[in-house]
Amino acid sequence: MSEITQDNLYLILPFKVSWVADMLSADEHISTIEAIRRVYASDMYKELERESSKRWHEGPVALYQTMTQSYT
Repeated sequence: MSEITQDNLYLILPFKVSWVADMLSADEHISTIEAIRRVYASDMYKELERESSKRWHEGPVALYQTMTQSYT
């Protein structure tokens, strides 16, 4: 497996975003498009897109929990 760097991190982000957006859409009863918008606008995503944060190691449930904890 190739090493994940800032230059290739973008390759895995859409998968992470789609998983988190699916959970958000189901839990919040919103459209998938709205859920995707919220994920990309979140602080969690800002951390996720920085390779140095290592958030990309986390699974979708952990990322979703991180994102929704900021709501409460």
